[in-house]
Amino acid sequence: MTEDREFETITCFFEDKIATITLNRPEVHNAFNEVMIAELTEIFKKISEDDGVRVVVLTGNGESFSAGADLNWMKKMINFGYEQNLDDSLKLAELFYLMYSLPKPVIAKVNGAAIGGGTGLVAVCDIAIASEKAKLSLSEVKLGLVPACISPYVIRKVGEGRCREFFLTGERLTAKRAAELGLVNQAVPPEELDQAVQEKAAQLVSSGPEALAMCKELLKNVPGMEFERAKTYTADMIASMRISDEGQEGMNAFLEKRKPKWTE
Repeated sequence: MTEDREFETITCFFEDKIATITLNRPEVHNAFNEVMIAELTEIFKKISEDDGVRVVVLTGNGESFSAGADLNWMKKMINFGYEQNLDDSLKLAELFYLMYSLPKPVIAKVNGAAIGGGTGLVAVCDIAIASEKAKLSLSEVKLGLVPACISPYVIRKVGEGRCREFFLTGERLTAKRAAELGLVNQAVPPEELDQAVQEKAAQLVSSGPEALAMCKELLKNVPGMEFERAKTYTADMIASMRISDEGQEGMNAFLEKRKPKWTE
């Protein structure tokens, strides 16, 4: 199991094969800065390599999920040149890709407002469950900026047509509206949020860990493939999974009407 360690801007808790990462800057609505980006990158890299962790839950401490970029961090960037801005932006882009491509399911537990880059953190998660009190917004245009680093993930999740509206207007979305658009998977009453996330995490833990990792590979790679390439890619993947230890165990467990070993 990944070792606990003290962080400045996040907390991590491990229990029953689930890692819960909490954005922990409630005084600024969990806005992220260079420290939080570095700490999130560190913990997600460790989790990626940790067989003891099967599912990740990402949430925020306090009233908000994340207000996006921290204002003090942005003040510093006003005085940065292009190269410094590029370096900072690449670190954020790398974090989003690391989370998106993590070989384990990531659930966003959206406990409150997710604004700008906070919506980006929701979009890179595999599953998002939001409190009905949450609001989401791609508000960068209101600051004369654009939702650049998060755009590949939001566009892939909800489609170009919808993003043409919400990127350009910066409109705030209710959790219910975000669910209708597919930006979040469920919008639940605040008092039901913990249970809804726990139930979803339990569903994921009961599945084969290698199968989940391969599902994420399929989802990442197949949408951009030509059908000719996809035929051989997908056939090779399922053939390899069928003869793998996990695939053999799963099929035998099903035929023998027992639970597979990975659920123990």
